[in-house]
Amino acid sequence: MSSAHRFDRGHTDDLMTFLAASPSPYHAVAEAAERLEKAGFRQVAETDAWDASAGGKYVLRGGAIIAWFVPEEASAATPFRIVGAHTDSPNLRVKPLPDTGAQGWRQVAVEIYGGTLLNTWLDRDLGLSGRITLRDGSHRLVNVDRPLLRVPQLAIHLDRGVNADGLKLDKQRHMTPIWGLGEVGEGDLISFVAEETGVDAAEIGGWDLMVHSVEAPAYLGRDQELLAGPRMDNLLSVHAGVAALIAASRPGAALTSIPVLAAFDHEENGSQSDTGAEGPLLGNVLERSVFARGGSYEDKARAFAGTVCLSSDTGHAVHPNYSERHEPGHHPMPNGGPILKVNVNQRYATDGSGRAVFAAACERAGVPWQHFVSNNSMPCGTTIGPITAARHGITTVDIGVAILSMHSARELCGADDPHLLASALTAFLEG
Repeated sequence: MSSAHRFDRGHTDDLMTFLAASPSPYHAVAEAAERLEKAGFRQVAETDAWDASAGGKYVLRGGAIIAWFVPEEASAATPFRIVGAHTDSPNLRVKPLPDTGAQGWRQVAVEIYGGTLLNTWLDRDLGLSGRITLRDGSHRLVNVDRPLLRVPQLAIHLDRGVNADGLKLDKQRHMTPIWGLGEVGEGDLISFVAEETGVDAAEIGGWDLMVHSVEAPAYLGRDQELLAGPRMDNLLSVHAGVAALIAASRPGAALTSIPVLAAFDHEENGSQSDTGAEGPLLGNVLERSVFARGGSYEDKARAFAGTVCLSSDTGHAVHPNYSERHEPGHHPMPNGGPILKVNVNQRYATDGSGRAVFAAACERAGVPWQHFVSNNSMPCGTTIGPITAARHGITTVDIGVAILSMHSARELCGADDPHLLASALTAFLEG
């Protein structure tokens, strides 16, 4: 082990457990909720009246979770400190009529979700996960975490120019996984899912299913200073946010604001849903929290005016084989600490005031940090940050962890960085 190897192995080990337990957004919020419950948080239903009691609470809706901790001394106008993240990752999702096939092969019809790197799903052992909805409106989680499906790549003998010309994949024709041989039967996949989950297939009224790589997260490198795993964009931030919220709400903590974790679904396709950052979920929760404590519209306005959100999502580490694609003066490195993401065209929400908030949190936590800005010739993606700032009128700062292979079925980060991010988020939530 290198003498420079300083990361908190316990935190990183726990992240690996979280990633493995969260093959879908629905599993991720269930895992987050279980950890919050163990820390004394309790679930509140959106259909119930909320009270003014102090303590930890959370709301679940689909693949999203909003959790917050109200200190005993909080007033109706107490501001919030929010860690924002998202639970979804680019992948392959099962179509409404999933049973298909060709040439004697049984296959599963899938739709491409988000901006996934298609080639990373080829020749990989895939499981099936998500949720089913029963006719009574209840849900059951599905996790077939064993080799079940595979998207086979065409052999080089049948595509001689692939290495010289590049791999070209048609999303409709080339990305359909196989899962057996024989005749295609209507209802086969859902009958299989029903058997796996122990329910009657006739009771299944709907489903939200997707594929996932069954390869476990693992340390990588001579000194194990790297971490390889699935869905780090953005479950790495969700896991860090859960850990930070629990740490910030520990007994005896002197909080001057209300710490919040907001983990949304559907960021990878625009956030426009009832569980996405552009929907009303976060605003409703914050407003109801103010009003439950006897607050008025004026109190809500005062609380929002003092609120700050750190939107935590992954960013690009400098790639050793493609360094010319990066901004020459900004080369974030793994294990260099979290990154501050800046884009003056508001693809990220960070400004100078937000930079000061983030820098102060890192300083209090004793955490190094880095800058990220895109090459001018390659416009960057975006996050929930600008959406959160615009929708709720709150100061928002875009941050994250630098990774390689973003949107791959298997991504790579520094093994120090998850702990460094969680430490910075804890200091931020503590105010």
